[in-house]
Amino acid sequence: MEGMKEKDVEKPTVCVVDASTYVGFWILKKLLIRGYKVHAAVQKNGEKEIVKKITDLLKRENRLTIFTVDMLDYHSILEAMKGCCALFCCLDSPYEYDDKMVDMEIRGAINVVEACAQTDSVEKIVFTSSLTAAVWRQNISSDQKYVDERSWSDQDFCRKMKLWYALAKTLSEKAAWALAMDRMLDMVSINPGLVIGAAVALQNPQVTMSYLQGGEQMYVNGVLAFVDVNFLADVHIRAFEDRSTIGRYFCFNQIVNSDKEALKLAQTLTPLISIPSRYNFEESEVHAERLRSTKLGKLIEGTAC
Repeated sequence: MEGMKEKDVEKPTVCVVDASTYVGFWILKKLLIRGYKVHAAVQKNGEKEIVKKITDLLKRENRLTIFTVDMLDYHSILEAMKGCCALFCCLDSPYEYDDKMVDMEIRGAINVVEACAQTDSVEKIVFTSSLTAAVWRQNISSDQKYVDERSWSDQDFCRKMKLWYALAKTLSEKAAWALAMDRMLDMVSINPGLVIGAAVALQNPQVTMSYLQGGEQMYVNGVLAFVDVNFLADVHIRAFEDRSTIGRYFCFNQIVNSDKEALKLAQTLTPLISIPSRYNFEESEVHAERLRSTKLGKLIEGTAC
């Protein structure tokens, strides 16, 4: 991998599961660049192009070990974590989200956290969730002025509106938090906006479209935001390296609050989102931005709490 060098000070071993997800792979690459030894836990049904990239990395990167895991098989996850001091947990389905997929993601999150509890080496969990775990409820635009890390999506509302991706992220994160606290594990969660970046439309199509379910309403309510995957991966590693990190961290680069910004976002996601060849927009009312990420700013500045 270009730019990858051995570090003067040997760094510990960490685990990324599922490394075949779009975000997981970017975290994996960043960790290797920074000199960490990485256990890449990959599901059998992982995104094929990303799995191939990981396999190619293995040929020239001696700090990388690949494990095949089943998120419903606790023992396979435990095997991948042996000797690791931290876990980066990125669970995203390569298939369409529905009510059954919600249950599978919850079970996967529970298995991962329980596996961490059963190791002697894992000191910290960095759990990737989503902003959709915080922004959905009835009358969100009138219930509260801002949405921040204290907010949770209403699971009954998500079921009613069939917002399966948001429901999966809400319930899996809550399950992870409950078990981590019960097992007295050090965990932080990163709640990113819509992830954009190189080849995202090709390598992360289902998750992207699942996130955007109800996108128009998020836009109107001032809670549609996006984050560059390169920045997001850096934030994950920063959250691991900074011992003072605690709780949840909203992570986004920009809130989409005008037609102009919405068009720019759509253009980055083609061909997933089709745009009329002669699209014209009128400068319309700018929607109020309702997301707050004060904790993220402090993390980047070096004072995580």
